[in-house]
Amino acid sequence: MTGEAAREAWRIEVTGTVQGVGFRPFVHRTATALGLDGWVRNVAGHVVAVAAGPRHGLHQLLTRCRTQPPPLAAVDDVTVDALAEAAVPPGSGFVVLASVTAPPEKVPAVREVPPCAAPCAACLRELFTPGDRRHRHPFVNCTACGPRASVITDLPYDRAHTTMRAFPLCRACAAEYADPADRRFHAEPLACPACGPRLTWWTAGSSTTVEGDGALSTAVRVLRDGGLVAVKGVGGYQLLCDAADTAAVARLRRHKRRPDKPFAVMVADLATAARLARVGPADSEVLASAARPIVLLSARPSPCVAPGVHPGTARIGLLLPASPLHHLLVHDLGRPVVCTSGNLAGEPLITDDSEARTVLGPVTDGVLGHDRAIHARSDDSVVASHQDRLVTVRRARGYAPAPLRLPVASPVPLVAVGAQLKQTFTLVSGDRAVLGPHIGDLADARTADAFEETYRKLSRLCGIEPRVVVHDLHPGYLSTQWAARWPAGRRVAVQHHHAHVAACAAEHGLTGPFTGVALDGLGYGDDGTLWGGEVLVGDLAACRRVGRFGAAPLPGGAAAVRSPFRMALGYLLGAEDLGSPPPSRALVDGYAAGCPGGAHGAEVRAVRALLARDLNCPRASSAGRLFDAAASILGLGHRVSHEGQAAVAVEAAAGDLRPGPLPWRLTRAPDGLWVYDPTPTLAALLSGRADGVAAGRLAAGFHTAVAAATTALVEHAVRDGAPPVVCLSGGCFQNLRLLDEIGGRLRGAGLRVLVGSAVPVNDGGISYGQAAVAAARIAQRDGRDAQRGGQRDGQGERPKERQEPSCVSASPGV
Repeated sequence: MTGEAAREAWRIEVTGTVQGVGFRPFVHRTATALGLDGWVRNVAGHVVAVAAGPRHGLHQLLTRCRTQPPPLAAVDDVTVDALAEAAVPPGSGFVVLASVTAPPEKVPAVREVPPCAAPCAACLRELFTPGDRRHRHPFVNCTACGPRASVITDLPYDRAHTTMRAFPLCRACAAEYADPADRRFHAEPLACPACGPRLTWWTAGSSTTVEGDGALSTAVRVLRDGGLVAVKGVGGYQLLCDAADTAAVARLRRHKRRPDKPFAVMVADLATAARLARVGPADSEVLASAARPIVLLSARPSPCVAPGVHPGTARIGLLLPASPLHHLLVHDLGRPVVCTSGNLAGEPLITDDSEARTVLGPVTDGVLGHDRAIHARSDDSVVASHQDRLVTVRRARGYAPAPLRLPVASPVPLVAVGAQLKQTFTLVSGDRAVLGPHIGDLADARTADAFEETYRKLSRLCGIEPRVVVHDLHPGYLSTQWAARWPAGRRVAVQHHHAHVAACAAEHGLTGPFTGVALDGLGYGDDGTLWGGEVLVGDLAACRRVGRFGAAPLPGGAAAVRSPFRMALGYLLGAEDLGSPPPSRALVDGYAAGCPGGAHGAEVRAVRALLARDLNCPRASSAGRLFDAAASILGLGHRVSHEGQAAVAVEAAAGDLRPGPLPWRLTRAPDGLWVYDPTPTLAALLSGRADGVAAGRLAAGFHTAVAAATTALVEHAVRDGAPPVVCLSGGCFQNLRLLDEIGGRLRGAGLRVLVGSAVPVNDGGISYGQAAVAAARIAQRDGRDAQRGGQRDGQGERPKERQEPSCVSASPGV
């Protein structure tokens, strides 16, 4: 045979997120429709197909694999090798073969674990269709949806490698699983009421449990009556209550030990979401996406949401149901519910059933669980849409652990272990970076244990055995102390704010120089002091500080972070002398009179004494702490119960007001750095409050002053030769007003402005930035070593065997 009709055989290998997303059934259907013979199977963490037939049919199969994969798939690469035509007998048909584990040399660099996906439209129709055999089955799923990362225990992706292995398929489900024409063909979490997991309702002190639909109806009744319910979600337990019930919300806050931090609210559909918040087209798309994150939106007044749900902020976090069970709950209840992580404040998300009963049982009115085990914990993701672009606040269920790219590939596998707050870790092999799910704050020992457990499971699943660990400079971080267990030659230390801006640069694929603006709370600086309002110039491998915010003492150290009035007194009485006159004694005394205990109270006197003696007053150039001081001066809060609370209050107070900026000033320090002197700005806040100016107007002017000063710092740097590409990062950029004002001013100055999207701008993105920096440094060092080796070769010397690079940084605390 010749020409187009000639028969050929190809081996096609597809890498990326191609397991657990219906890729094998997709290949089977496509190849069968094209009249091709052959087979497809999972091999380790990728998909391999052997297909035979006319060349044009093979080309079509190849094209569709690349450009029309299943909705949940993410194809990274498709490679083709020609085989002997006789490798596949004509007329043998196309089949799905059993999965295999490839020999080590054939395993891809990263075995990709697909994120969990919310129920698809077809499964939801079955869920709510009377007479369907899966009507009201809380675990309905197919190849296009359902649990993935939370239930996968190993790869290749087969039912035996998930927590569903405990549920043998009934005859009807087995038939669907084996039918190439069925959308449940090789759907590994497949189940039905006859063979799948079962719900249970358990109450503390009771010796009996309720099962099945009775468990669900009991939970709904408890919620309707104002009770609290612990529910086993996709990636861990959650705590639910009626969002409109003020008493239930207050009780939830008491038991969770979360006095002020906003709660998320779960709604049944987009129409309900639009009644509770301003929902734009981009917001609707994200809310209804397979990831089902919590989306931060401008709240509307509504009797369906108690005032205590999101105190101190005009934004509300809404999410649509992420599982069939959640759909049934909100459908049957008929009203929005508070939905927050199932843990006590500061502790890791609970996934174990017995632990849920022990910890959550006594503080709730019942536990709605089931017998499908959760292998990997994953909290709800949190995002916001900004100028039609997604800004990720917390990357977890629905997004993690899908891999990201690094612009510079790492020559060795590594793990970057992030910071202390909002901790994540990132595993790297080559140019693939697996940013793990949000863990939490490592100050709690149980959270540290959760980090180690998650790291151990994910590194094994992805097939990455790190040879290098990357960590923050701060010696007190538990992540740094964990990294210190590694041999010195296998550690890389990365400065906190370099990691912040590198995360933004790496997400946008930058390899060359850039200017970075890092605005956050606190991070250990290169000079051993605390930073947090920084302008940096450099690239992925290295950077230098060219501008900063003025420094002020933190009276009492960590106590100042919890008490913004301490921070305000630090600025007003002990700010770095940058040439501006301090506020008048009368204004400061007038402010102090409104502090806890008054101007002559014990705590204010103690703060004054610490400042006078410069005792336990570490200094910080921090944008986050400046916002804390502003919040206290404006009377928006003298103490906080969670990180970022004061800054959120200042943002909420500013609203949509657009006055001119408060006074601000830049000066040049003796070391040549341009410095924003915040004293005139804070003095204007003091005098404005004394004159009776509305707090909202002052808060808005404060934002504009900070934005103008930051822009001026960048403009000075650019005039001095800094690159015109500006990367914005750090937790302060979760403040969308500040992001708008700084970004708009920089663009107006003709600069290219980049902000992280898939990678959180807060400390949740630190590990990805650390990974990008370490990869660039190691690659750079290997390049230099190779160059020196080449020079020796040219001189007739025998080249040395390549050694693993020594990566330890001569940084404080390491």
